[in-house]
Amino acid sequence: VIFEEGSTGRELFVVLDGQVEIAKLISGRKTVIVTLGKGEFFGEMAVIDGSARSATAIAAAPNTRVMRINHARFVYLVSQQPAFALMVMDALSKRLRASNAVTFKAANP
Repeated sequence: VIFEEGSTGRELFVVLDGQVEIAKLISGRKTVIVTLGKGEFFGEMAVIDGSARSATAIAAAPNTRVMRINHARFVYLVSQQPAFALMVMDALSKRLRASNAVTFKAANP
């Protein structure tokens, strides 16, 4: 487990090798939201707004390695590298659209 839902954290992570599952654990049952691979990132909501983690991140493959980017480094990258900021915004937008689609589908069977 890289981090657990509800925990605090002011960093995001980039997958260097392997795979990471982002999951919700409800009554001991794991529901995988997404599996991320090399080059993808997670934990961005906590680094942006400082809120509790919204899901659990689990290394899902042998030899999984992640790089931690703390809040100060994140702010520096966003301010100095507009392409980095756009990449984060693009990912957030895609994730929100996917979440909206699932929510709409559930509300309109």
